[in-house]
Amino acid sequence: MSETSPRLFIVSPHFDDAVFSCGALLASYPDAAVCTVFAAPPAHEMHTEWDALSGFGSAHEAVHARTIEDNNALAALDAIPVRMPFRDGQYLDSPSISTLAAALEEIIYGSTANTLLMPVGLFHSDHELVSDACCEVLPRLAHLAWFGYEEAIHRRQPGVVEARLEELARRGIVATPARPDALHTIDPARQAILKRHAVNAYASQLRAFGPHGCDDAFAPERYWQLSMTHRPARHAGK
Repeated sequence: MSETSPRLFIVSPHFDDAVFSCGALLASYPDAAVCTVFAAPPAHEMHTEWDALSGFGSAHEAVHARTIEDNNALAALDAIPVRMPFRDGQYLDSPSISTLAAALEEIIYGSTANTLLMPVGLFHSDHELVSDACCEVLPRLAHLAWFGYEEAIHRRQPGVVEARLEELARRGIVATPARPDALHTIDPARQAILKRHAVNAYASQLRAFGPHGCDDAFAPERYWQLSMTHRPARHAGK
């Protein structure tokens, strides 16, 4: 890979988000890093509705099994797992935006990435938290190429993409439709096969979402190139 080729670092709120939303892209870029933010189990054993829907009897069992699923999915795409020590919202111990931003900045800065993909921040509070933290980091690491990816499944909620893009604009972040892999692709049929194999590795989440609940993961992926304006847009009347 040449020095000008993208070296991808994808920030994934949960174990499955990067593959569900960017799996075809990952299939084109072996050795991309996938950084899962909420990869730690709760400090104490607990039981949640989502873990039960996923087929688990406890949170610790869920995180252990989902880590294995994620390892298998990323291996199918030749991606490199990076895991952060934070807990997702269902475990009632979410980090602050500033804490998460500082940790993300450190891990991104220490990587060899030149292209960063972050969730747009759709619908789910964990996704919005991670996106907000990435927005804090973007101006400080503006030498990277930044892209936002629309999170599969959540992007189907009416109006959420438009609302989030408006929020980014208020923060001074311009979002332009674009693809990180515009000049580097593999055969689309092979992309689709590799992505489907990776998605199917998340058996517990397919179970929780139910029949056809993850169909959107196989729809075309959508990306936005992100850049800073000189200053954030002002709210009306201010």
